[in-house]
Amino acid sequence: MVQIVKGKTLVDGDGSGLILATRQNISFWGGVAPETGRIVDPRHEHFNRTIAGKVLVFPYGKGSAAAPLVLLELSRQGTLPAAIVNIEADPLLVAGPIISKHFYNRTIPLILVSTAAFDRFKTGAFARVNGSGQEIRIRP
Repeated sequence: MVQIVKGKTLVDGDGSGLILATRQNISFWGGVAPETGRIVDPRHEHFNRTIAGKVLVFPYGKGSAAAPLVLLELSRQGTLPAAIVNIEADPLLVAGPIISKHFYNRTIPLILVSTAAFDRFKTGAFARVNGSGQEIRIRP
């Protein structure tokens, strides 16, 4: 059964892939290796798992001025997530997908969802993000 989650699009675009969901915040600077897309922060529950091609679901970014640069490098390396879903907007995190689209014409849609909707995302399920429609379709 497909679940439809409505959200607020911050960066437009479409993306789909398996969900990698966590309640832990993600720091891209020092927390994700751009050349592989792997989470390299040993304290993170998804340590050593890749975000490449995934619908990455986490509450909000763990502030770092370098986050947009890491997302830009993920884009250049081809290891970027298919989409990002957050509860709260981190302006530095939002800048990464915008810059990526400008430099490499690669889109990383970013959508905000409510806390209640956030809990519907489960690692391993499949999601299709439609940024222009401001919705995400989740299927187990």
